[in-house]
Amino acid sequence: MTTDDIWSYRPQAAPAEGTDLSGFTVTGADGTIGHVDREADHYGMRHLVVDTGAWVFGKSVLVPAGVVLGIDPGERRITVSCSRAEVKAAPRFHVDSETMDPEYLTRVGAYYHSLPPGARATA
Repeated sequence: MTTDDIWSYRPQAAPAEGTDLSGFTVTGADGTIGHVDREADHYGMRHLVVDTGAWVFGKSVLVPAGVVLGIDPGERRITVSCSRAEVKAAPRFHVDSETMDPEYLTRVGAYYHSLPPGARATA
């Protein structure tokens, strides 16, 4: 997977056209990460902003589309290839304007791309 691929859904994991992912539960390899607050696509860097609730001090995290393994519209669940600890260790998401900051997005993409192959979705 290239760094650019981290920002694109894999063909078998892409949401159906027009699907609003807001409110979907995001689960990782070891449990629930949170719920999708919104999906964004700035500079071709498609990602989810996920509200983690209390387990990351009530913060939101940014999750690139490339780590999505699958979307179950019936269950309103998104499965990602990383663990809760890996998501928690990602570069901190502080303010909404960061979703439009190419430098911040590049750091996030590099982090997720650096995860061991088993923690990343592969084509």
